[in-house]
Amino acid sequence: MKYRKLGNSGLKVSELCLGTMQFGWSADEAQSHKILSAAYDAGINFIDTADIYSTWVAGNPGGVSESIIGSWLKQNDIPREKLLIATKVRGKMGEGPNAEGLSRAHILSAVEGSLRRLGTDCIDLYQAHWFDADTPIQETLLAFSDLIKQGKVRYIGCSNYPAWRLLEAILTAERLHISGYVSLQPHYNLVHRAEFERELVEVCRIYGIGIIPYSPLAGGFLTGKYRPGGNIESVRSKGVRGKFNDRNWQLLSKLEDIATSKGDYTISQISLAWLLANNQISSAIIGPRTLNQLADNMGAVGLSLSKDEIDILNDATSWE
Repeated sequence: MKYRKLGNSGLKVSELCLGTMQFGWSADEAQSHKILSAAYDAGINFIDTADIYSTWVAGNPGGVSESIIGSWLKQNDIPREKLLIATKVRGKMGEGPNAEGLSRAHILSAVEGSLRRLGTDCIDLYQAHWFDADTPIQETLLAFSDLIKQGKVRYIGCSNYPAWRLLEAILTAERLHISGYVSLQPHYNLVHRAEFERELVEVCRIYGIGIIPYSPLAGGFLTGKYRPGGNIESVRSKGVRGKFNDRNWQLLSKLEDIATSKGDYTISQISLAWLLANNQISSAIIGPRTLNQLADNMGAVGLSLSKDEIDILNDATSWE
């Protein structure tokens, strides 16, 4: 495993981060524990979750993924200092108008729940899950700053921020002389590039913000499991179906050609290697729900693409 700095911070994270949205959803607790152990044994030191995982599943109240991570830490006696645990706050975690958002009231309440479920006294990276238009950014940042001073949080970051809101947060933290965001989680992969590359990438470069993209395999599309002529009419996910077009089918063919030419590699490994070829990327968040998927993802570690191969993939992808 290779490790990279998280932006301009001194924190070093594994170049693959274990995303855990599927824990308690498409992977039960026993399976999730196996995935966590295998990832840890492979050198992954960076685990990402969120308090709302997975409230959209019937019977899931949220906090389940955090609780599974906490039970794994306890049952396996994992040295806490060996891991970097990231979680998020913003979504609805109860009844009433103040049970969601990035207000001081919700942040100070939500962090206690996350700490309890994770079974830890400190969160390494606490992230705003998405922006809150109803709360002034200074209120959010001052609340985060207090958590850092209290030792409950070490670093703060954000996810799903447009460029102007990220810049507002950076400049506000500088003006107030308090800790600011060290990282951004954008939705970014070979078939979803424009949202990040249009403006966010430059803001991150100029201000040294670490980039930890989620959905690096585009919801499974960049694994190659969907092909023209296959049973694609049965796919219900609008997010995946929206990627079914001639340009993206051609991209899969080019990914397969590169994978074959380099040896025994897979389309998903080449897709991850494309992301990691960008030295601005601190870590790519993978989301395996089986040990086989984790093993496949791990095959991208140390896989280098030539400039020509990167150019081929860049030219083959849509920037829309």
